[in-house]
Amino acid sequence: MALTPGTNCGFVTVAPTEGPGGSATRIDTYAYAIKYTSPATAVKVVEIGWWCTASQESNFEVGIYAHDSGDDEPGAVVGSLYQTNAKGTGAGWKKATVDITIEPNTIYWIAVQLDDTGTDTKTVFDAGAARYGYKRGQTTLTNPWGDFRFSFNNHDVAIYAVWTVGINININIGDVWKGVNSMKINIGDSWKDVTEIKQNIGDTWKTVF
Repeated sequence: MALTPGTNCGFVTVAPTEGPGGSATRIDTYAYAIKYTSPATAVKVVEIGWWCTASQESNFEVGIYAHDSGDDEPGAVVGSLYQTNAKGTGAGWKKATVDITIEPNTIYWIAVQLDDTGTDTKTVFDAGAARYGYKRGQTTLTNPWGDFRFSFNNHDVAIYAVWTVGINININIGDVWKGVNSMKINIGDSWKDVTEIKQNIGDTWKTVF
């Protein structure tokens, strides 16, 4: 399956399961970042994943970076980096659950770093419309990103971020209506995400969001 933004690379609504096609490129001891614009209703990234060949166990890190328009490279980390994730030994899609708030229609860089493996670990890239770059000899993702060692235009890489839509609620703050992007409720002294609200109208439950 070819690399297709919105399906198996870039911002996606559902994590891919089928192996991608493309040209092999080494990823262990590298940090990769690929540039995409978030969808018009995106407010949060809940998973970041990437594809690789079979190799020895190693740790990987993922994160989202803001866009540095001056250098056309990643800038500062958005939210937090997720730095402890076991790759496993088999080929396939590797993923990490994250909770990163983003803005819609905004340029971001989706990033992955993999520690050294005994034999080379490969991912794939293919001709496309995105821009990506990498740094060699990386043992962690840094904040800020810093300079690319190598960068390329018009390519996609098998790296994705699963995004979710905003909540359809507005609240008036300072006489200005603001969209509510997320909501939490405290249960047993623990904050829980509110994922759905219903209202009873005419003895029928209607979904608010």
